[in-house]
Amino acid sequence: MTLRLTLAARIALIVVIGMTVVWVAAIALYFRASTAEREGVRPSPAQLAALAELVERTPPGERHLIWNAVTSERFAVRIEAATSAPRAVESKDAGLRDAYAAALAGRMLMLASPPDDARIRWFPRLARLSANALEFRIALRTGETLVVDTRALILVTPLGLPVGFGAGLFGTIVALLALLIMQRETRPLARLAAAVDRVDLSADASPLPQPRTSAPEIRAVVAAFNRLQGRLGEMLRARMTLVGGIAHDVRTFATRLRLRVDRIADETERQRAVADIDAMIRLLDDAMLSSRASAGELAQEMIELGTLVRVEVNDRRTGGTPVDLSCDPAAQDAIIIGDRVALRRILGNLIDNAVKYGRAAHVRTTLDRGVAVVTVDDEGQGIPAHERQAMFEPFNRLETSRNRATGGAGLGLAVVRSLAEAQGGTVEISQTEGGGGRVIVKLPVFQAS
Repeated sequence: MTLRLTLAARIALIVVIGMTVVWVAAIALYFRASTAEREGVRPSPAQLAALAELVERTPPGERHLIWNAVTSERFAVRIEAATSAPRAVESKDAGLRDAYAAALAGRMLMLASPPDDARIRWFPRLARLSANALEFRIALRTGETLVVDTRALILVTPLGLPVGFGAGLFGTIVALLALLIMQRETRPLARLAAAVDRVDLSADASPLPQPRTSAPEIRAVVAAFNRLQGRLGEMLRARMTLVGGIAHDVRTFATRLRLRVDRIADETERQRAVADIDAMIRLLDDAMLSSRASAGELAQEMIELGTLVRVEVNDRRTGGTPVDLSCDPAAQDAIIIGDRVALRRILGNLIDNAVKYGRAAHVRTTLDRGVAVVTVDDEGQGIPAHERQAMFEPFNRLETSRNRATGGAGLGLAVVRSLAEAQGGTVEISQTEGGGGRVIVKLPVFQAS
C-alpha cells in the first residue's frame, strides 16, 4: 500500500523526525554525563586531601608527573601562585565546601564555578549558571594554590537541565510554528488539486477563490488555473459549434448524394454506393455522439437495462445477425440513469464488432454489487493483451491497413469508451475461455434513496 502524504505533511514529517533525533541524542548525552558525574567525575574529599598532600611532598620539578597521571577530559590540575586572584564565581554550596574542608586538615578551600576561562570571557552569564563544573582552590602549606578543575561532559544549570536547553526548546517551538505557517501556505495547493479533479468543461467554469493572504507564487498559480479553465471551456464550445455545423452540412450533402445514387443503373454499384454513404453517416453520428458525451450533453433518463439489451439483440436477430442473449434474473429489472441513444450505440458497436471479427456475438447481462455488467463475447482469436489498451484510441485497428473491406474506421471501441465513461461506467477488454475476445461494460445501477 502506497503511503499518500501531502507536501506539507512530508516536510513536517522530515522536520519532526530530525528534531526527534536531535532531542533523543541530546537527552542521551545528558544522562550519560549525569551518570558519569555520579560515577566519580568529582574527586572525593579523601582523594582531594591525598592529592594536596602528594603535591606538597613532591618537588616542583617532578610535579609534572602528577599532572600527567591525574589529568583527564573531566579532571585538570595546575599550580598557581598564592597571590593570584580567582577569576571564577565562588560557589554558594556551603554543604559541599564543608565536606571537602573537613578532609583537607585545615588547608583553606574555595569552590568556584565554572573553571573554564574562555567560557567566562565570552559567555559570563552562561558560565555562572553551570552547576556541574567546579574549581577547587586549595591553599597548600608551601604557599602555593592547588587548582583542581572538574566538569562533566555536558554542563547543566542549577535546575538540573543542560546548558542550552532553553535555546533548544525555543528553537523547537519556532520550528513547530513554522510548520503551522507552512501548512497554511500550502492549503491553497490542496484546494487547487481538488479543483482540477472537479473540472467539468460541460458546465460553467467555477473559478477557484483567490487566496489573498498567500504567497505571490500561490496566487499566481490559482489565477493561472482560473484562466486556463476559462480558455478550455471556450475551446470546447467552439469545437462543438464547429462539429455541429460540419455534421449538419455533411448530412445534407449525404442526403443529396443518396438521392443521386438511386439513379445508378448497375445494381451492384448502386448497393456499394449506398453502403458507403451509410457508413459515412454512421461514422459522422459516432463522432457527433462522442463529442456530445465529452461535452456532457447526453440526456439523462431512467432506463431498464434488460429491456434495452433485449430490444437491441432482437433487432440484430431480425436482420440475420448471429447473436444470442443470456440475462441474469437479478439484472433484468436493473435501472440505470443514462442516454438511451448512447446506450444503444454502445451495444450496437460491441455486437457489430463481435460479429465482424469473431463470427458471432454472445451477450450476457449480470448484476454485481450495485453495478450492471454487460459482457459481449465472440468466437474469434481475441485481442493480444499488449494491444488491448490501444484499441480504445480513435482510428486504431488491430488490422493496421486502412482498407474498409477488412474492418471499420477504428472508432467503435473509442466511441464505446467515451459514451460509457460519460455515464459513469467503465469498459475493459478480456478473453474468453476459448480464446475469443470479450468486452465488459460496467454501468452504475440507480439506487432509490
